[in-house]
Amino acid sequence: MNMTIGNSTFTITLADNTTALAFADLLPLRLNMSELNGNEKYIYLDQSLPSQPTSPGTIQTGDLMLYGSTCIVLFYESFSTSYRYTRIGRVDNPAGLAAAVGSGSVTVSFER
Repeated sequence: MNMTIGNSTFTITLADNTTALAFADLLPLRLNMSELNGNEKYIYLDQSLPSQPTSPGTIQTGDLMLYGSTCIVLFYESFSTSYRYTRIGRVDNPAGLAAAVGSGSVTVSFER
């Protein structure tokens, strides 16, 4: 799957789970994602996706996760967390991701 932010395109490898399959079925998507905590962009979908949340312990730059059953979260900084997420996928090469997403809301396009 590809993710485009402005002029930057990133390849995402989807997780092998029902959440990733359900997300892929929604593609193509163009989402206006909001900023949170200086390390993530998020948006709530109008529909629920299947979830099997686990505690990853550490979030890695480039992780694409589901929080709850409707919140898509793209992480652009690594950090430790006690929150539970369901993995959707991960950016293969997250170099330049933080610069691409910037500090405010950002439009992110996902396509196969």
